[in-house]
Amino acid sequence: MTGTTGTTGTPLRVALIGYGLAGSVFHAPLIATTEGLALDTIVTSNPERQEQARAEFGDGVSFAATPEELWARADELDLIVIASPNKTHVPLATAALKAGLPVVVDKPLAGTAAEARELSALAEERGLLLSVFQNRRWDNDFLTLRKLLDEGELGDVWRFESRFERWRPQPKGGWRESGDPAEIGGLLYDLGSHVVDQALVLFGPAASVYAETDVRRPGAQTDDDTFIAITHTNGVRSHLYVSATTAQLGPRFRVLGSAAGYVKHGLDPQEADLREGKRPGATAEWGVEPESLWGRVGSGESPLTGGGRPEPTLPGAYPAYYAAIAAALRDGAPNPVTAQEAAAALDVLEAARRSATEGTVVSL
Repeated sequence: MTGTTGTTGTPLRVALIGYGLAGSVFHAPLIATTEGLALDTIVTSNPERQEQARAEFGDGVSFAATPEELWARADELDLIVIASPNKTHVPLATAALKAGLPVVVDKPLAGTAAEARELSALAEERGLLLSVFQNRRWDNDFLTLRKLLDEGELGDVWRFESRFERWRPQPKGGWRESGDPAEIGGLLYDLGSHVVDQALVLFGPAASVYAETDVRRPGAQTDDDTFIAITHTNGVRSHLYVSATTAQLGPRFRVLGSAAGYVKHGLDPQEADLREGKRPGATAEWGVEPESLWGRVGSGESPLTGGGRPEPTLPGAYPAYYAAIAAALRDGAPNPVTAQEAAAALDVLEAARRSATEGTVVSL
């Protein structure tokens, strides 16, 4: 699928809807530093955010107060990126596709798998790209784990433990922590979108789901401590933890196989670097972490007491997502994250919510 008007040698013109955390920290810098893409327009009516964007990207970026301004000039654009609050993803993606524009949507694509599949069908019908920004597929530890699995280093994987844990004892407020179901907030759909997507990419479809969700912090309105167990159709069991209430953080990954295990602590450095204003391309060391943070591969002893061997962590590669988007639009290369993949993850998230509510295992 293409749906772009760009010509060879001319950068594809990108409009970004939303300049909050997702737009300003992730999407805008990655778009602006990707060869073949040009950040053309940012949709935000907030003067401070406009000033922030203008300071970084100069006069080459224009601003719109509403998404409707983009549809009116659809023939001047080649891609819409939606980084606005979760509840707006489906209506904005629908409008963009109906305007004839390819779309990237920040995760989660939708509030339900059914909505995700409807969007996928609309994109298919219009012959347009619809992709979901699942940047954690390009985390350093995830890329390293994929390499180990491809090389058979761990043997047959039996159990995959993944943790995305934080210590934030005071709620921040805002729509991400709203108790209103329409906002699609809470950790299940926020960090849960990442860990579930990673598990499905690594180990394939889910056969059943069990989950526990809690609201722990005083004043919190939605889940802030959630556990998801997936039994994959191939027999692998994934145990996934997302939390804002973890006073002592566990390993990011603990992967146990018939031949060896892999244990990795710490988070990929790319988000922190982007927040600090560092940019891909400015240094050859993008996504690289110090040797002291490398995980370990081995068997029979804890990595904390010297068990196993250090496994060099591959560099993280968030820029690869938008490079793949540019290739998909320009050359018909594969969509890096499809809406159907997002729908499969939403099947698991919906099952997890039902499981936590009913206290039962949900079959898919």
